[in-house]
Amino acid sequence: MTWFLGLGIAGLALLVLALVFDGILEGLFGGISVLDGLFDGLLSLPVVAGFVSMLGFTGAIVLGSTGLGVVPATAVGAAAGVTAAWLTARFSRSLMRDDGPAVPRGEDLVGSAGSVVTPIPAGGYGEVMLRLAGQPAKYSARSAVPIARGAEVWVESAPTATSVVVRPVRTGER
Repeated sequence: MTWFLGLGIAGLALLVLALVFDGILEGLFGGISVLDGLFDGLLSLPVVAGFVSMLGFTGAIVLGSTGLGVVPATAVGAAAGVTAAWLTARFSRSLMRDDGPAVPRGEDLVGSAGSVVTPIPAGGYGEVMLRLAGQPAKYSARSAVPIARGAEVWVESAPTATSVVVRPVRTGER
């Protein structure tokens, strides 16, 4: 039983190392092209740690509670370890997948309406408040004509990530 408990504790220690030194196996074997991508899936450190830990603790439980010998306890522990390794690989793969919403870009602002926060002189810069992805965001704004504070504007283009070119909205226009 000591061996099984030792394996379980070693698996937990390996898991802590995996969290602290994330990607260490990839770094150790980074120059070997045959191993490319191998440590991202079934041989990643968390997967190996889950297998070893589950093998040890399940083996100890089976050995201590059933009175079966070491070989059946090892077989049951190995089956539980493979299951834990597979689940860990699937879980980590789902966490690493980037299925989040697309990041808003400057082109998404074109055609949107906003209001002037800092007056915009003709050919100069002021500031406008726009809504990007439902959140208010302040942008530097340039216009060909002067626009007073509080006026409603439309975005014509977004030359940079933090600035826009606007034009005033005339009453009745949209």
